[in-house]
Amino acid sequence: MSPANVPSSQRKAPAGDQPEGAATLSDIARAAGVSAPTVSKVLNGRADVAAGTRTRVEELLLQHGYRRRRGVSQQSRLIDLVFHELESAWAMEVIRGVENVAREDGLSLVLSESAGRLTPGQTWVDGVLARRPVGVILVLSDLNAAQRAQLTSRDIPFVVVDPAGDPGDDVPSVGTTNWQGGLAATRHLVELGHRRIGVIGGPASMMCSRARLDGYRAALETAGLPVDPALVREGDFHHEAGYTAGLDLLRLPDPPTAVFTGNDLQALGVFEAARERGLRIPDDLSVVGFDDLPITRWVGPPLTTVRQPLLEMAETAARLVIDLGRGERPATTRVDLATRLVVRSSTAPPCR
Repeated sequence: MSPANVPSSQRKAPAGDQPEGAATLSDIARAAGVSAPTVSKVLNGRADVAAGTRTRVEELLLQHGYRRRRGVSQQSRLIDLVFHELESAWAMEVIRGVENVAREDGLSLVLSESAGRLTPGQTWVDGVLARRPVGVILVLSDLNAAQRAQLTSRDIPFVVVDPAGDPGDDVPSVGTTNWQGGLAATRHLVELGHRRIGVIGGPASMMCSRARLDGYRAALETAGLPVDPALVREGDFHHEAGYTAGLDLLRLPDPPTAVFTGNDLQALGVFEAARERGLRIPDDLSVVGFDDLPITRWVGPPLTTVRQPLLEMAETAARLVIDLGRGERPATTRVDLATRLVVRSSTAPPCR
């Protein structure tokens, strides 16, 4: 009997596609009413499969807990690195950290951007399935349940850097001590003698933003100072948001004498707003940022900020995803690296 006439239930799965669990590729094909090669096409992210068939096969892969057997021959020498945005110096630090580790292992990077969305689109997922990278690193992004299942069924590990939300105990992630950083920044301003301290946070949808704002509140409450809602603004981690919110704060009848911003770019926006209002930093206004980007040492005056170890976070995530891609199981897959206050010249005791 020729291969074309062999019933799909009797065909052998292509090499490398035999899963570790009980369900085989042929089992999935039989349940879906398609051939084993069609299931293989879905697994490999091929475009030449009807949408309805693809959906049916994906549902069965998830239902049966299908896991492709790991094999070096199946992997490309790539790491997929996806950002929700790629336009800032923050992203460049992360890229540099991942590249440092990838280079050591002879791997290359594939960069993607999800156009501001915290969850990448299905087109990106299809590309990953076709590329078969060693692993995926998502920065300030996450996957929905269906996307996680798709990567898991192909045995493509993924790690989230600075998760936008709670990734769950089963998702490897690398973050930083955002709450402690917000606490340290605000406490520094309190210890200098500031009592009206404004804050420009990041998007409320991001866990890191909420943690930094909670640290700000905790520092004020610990010092016996009220948290004045009039001094709290939400930003979006861009320079323009810092400028706009900074102007708003500085135009108040009783403006703050200091401002803590959720990241360095917003702090630089506050610098611009202060100049426009004729205020000198730090004589008239103290400013603290968050991230410690290289530019913060060059601006005038150099910015006091909370150092988020972006390079180390990226390197840790890259090593973690490479280890997972090799089938290793690290002792921990949830890592939070320490932040540190870096005091420069943008903060001083209030003059009023």
